[in-house]
Amino acid sequence: MPKLLLAAGGTGGHMFPAQALAEILKAKGWDIAMMTDARGRKHTGKIPADPILDVEAASLSIRKPIAAIRGVFKLRKGIGQAKAFIQSWQPDVVVGFGGYPAFPAIKAAQSLGVPTVLHEQNAVLGRVNRVFAKQAKCVASGFKTLERLPDGASHEVIGNPLREQIMTSVPEHYTPPLDKINILVIGGSLGARIVSEVVPQAIAVLREDIRERLQVVQQTRPEYQESAKRLYAAAGVSAICEPFFSDIEKHLSAAHYVIGRAGASSVSEIAAMGKPSLLVPLAIAMDDHQTVNARSLERLMAADILPESEFTREAVKTILEKRLSDSNWLQTAADAARTAGRPHAATDLAALVSAIALKSAVK
Repeated sequence: MPKLLLAAGGTGGHMFPAQALAEILKAKGWDIAMMTDARGRKHTGKIPADPILDVEAASLSIRKPIAAIRGVFKLRKGIGQAKAFIQSWQPDVVVGFGGYPAFPAIKAAQSLGVPTVLHEQNAVLGRVNRVFAKQAKCVASGFKTLERLPDGASHEVIGNPLREQIMTSVPEHYTPPLDKINILVIGGSLGARIVSEVVPQAIAVLREDIRERLQVVQQTRPEYQESAKRLYAAAGVSAICEPFFSDIEKHLSAAHYVIGRAGASSVSEIAAMGKPSLLVPLAIAMDDHQTVNARSLERLMAADILPESEFTREAVKTILEKRLSDSNWLQTAADAARTAGRPHAATDLAALVSAIALKSAVK
């Protein structure tokens, strides 16, 4: 049976696409192993890989020279670990999903002549993928736009594989609100202070004829949970405010309008679901990649973008009153968003990886 080695960094954004690929190829009988780090291991519970190995890795920044020196030694140790495993386990292909924990496995594979495939979730190629892109058999991207791709690199637009619970909750079509308007606010639990704080303030000052129709589901930072509840209650707005929703796909499916960050997974899920949205990109994101992600929907007139510097109560209120009062725009934007969705991303990525492994095997 063919063998696949996955290499992915420690966040869900890197790990969920790896999980989707692993599930498909495991069902086809592949043997699958994985390299990550301690952070990534937290997300490996549902990944059908055995073994799952922790590897030494570190991010490098010239602004922290001493830490960078330590990081170089960690990466060298990690590359040694990866080489030893690859020589012993003999994978047919190694697929990297970005993040520094992917660095040792991809470096080791390319130095040993093992075919590599890179998957880039964002619309700007990440730093680790940038290092190895030219030597990879293919760079599979989550978005049509892929900035910072080196000249000469092989590139194929695949989309971002999404979790099964998201894909099984995609509605058949979008229905504009007839009476109640369901608004979903996401991205508030892990640092989106500005979303947690500003959105309730903006909704509280909307026109009464809009407020009385709203049903808000808001993911919020814990320290803003009570103030958000008070604001909504005082404004007469029906709202559920929690730091985390285990059934977020249900709320995304039911939403008429979404407000959130513009990470790769969020934008891809909004597109797959076909939802109009207001996106506030994370200002400190590397290479401003969230803004580039968000433009994939803005170009289609499916979303508005508000930078953090402009994400004020008045600006959000103005956009919400304009968009939520226009059922024609909501329908058109929803239809446009859906055209950016790539529901077959996981199977397309699996087909690409299989073809590259097969081509390598017959040489």
